[in-house]
Amino acid sequence: MKLPRTSIEQWRILQAVVDCGGFAQAAQQLHRSQSAISYTIARLQEQIGVALLEQEGRRMRLTEAGAALLRDAIPIADSLAKLEERAQTLRQGWEAEIRLAVDSLYPTEPLLKTLEQFALLHTGTRLQLHETVMSGTDDALFNGKVDLAIGGAAPPGFLGDWLLDAEFIAVAAPRHPLHQLGRELHMDELAEHTQVVVRDSGSREPRDAGWLGAKQRWTVSRVETSIETVRAGLAYAWLPKHRIKQELETGALRPLPLAAGQRRFASLYLIYADPAAAGPATRAFGQLLQETTAAWRERCHAEA
Repeated sequence: MKLPRTSIEQWRILQAVVDCGGFAQAAQQLHRSQSAISYTIARLQEQIGVALLEQEGRRMRLTEAGAALLRDAIPIADSLAKLEERAQTLRQGWEAEIRLAVDSLYPTEPLLKTLEQFALLHTGTRLQLHETVMSGTDDALFNGKVDLAIGGAAPPGFLGDWLLDAEFIAVAAPRHPLHQLGRELHMDELAEHTQVVVRDSGSREPRDAGWLGAKQRWTVSRVETSIETVRAGLAYAWLPKHRIKQELETGALRPLPLAAGQRRFASLYLIYADPAAAGPATRAFGQLLQETTAAWRERCHAEA
């Protein structure tokens, strides 16, 4: 078996030189001497027999060959880093921290129940909770910010387990002009009134969801804000039924009598960032999420 002549550390240092623009800047960032950085790069170029860097003004830039080689080296370095993280997890047992992204559409009740039950299992694990909207969950997964996520359809490269189907209902306050018409409504009539929607928190490929044909549209960042806007009679919206259950029961919000499209559904999935590397705490938390969500689904079905 032929062993590699270069190390992951050498390629990481090369990346730092390129990102920082020079040896001195990379040395400062990596808390090493400039001579150590220069020697590492010189040794790397000597080992592979290819010039990797060239001077461009006051900055160092990759040669064409250097760019191609570094592009191949980074995924290998990332994989090795994940392997080392996995080894550390196995050595330490339960993880010290779980990073979780949760789409704002996910019901609060099963999430709090999961947190309650998890705290009884292991009180020493910290939790970082990222609240996301639509493709914001995808961003968190792609950027390696989370270990576990609840979001829409799993993005490319990830697999998800179905948790629930959320129902959206077109609603408005009883005093809204659309309810004053007292008859079945069509889409062209909705276009003349203000619709409120929730902003996608993602930045890679932000998307819109639902019917967006209104001439006047207000975009907010939180589901709670959209509910309060509709309650105030300022707009209509398709809102998640489980979030407005009380308002529907009290009559504070009423379904719009649309001829078509009054209801729509969106699925949520449990997605592991890296199933193979998931530690026991992450897996236990995921299992609890599935169980509490299933219990919540059954209760909602029985009450329907």
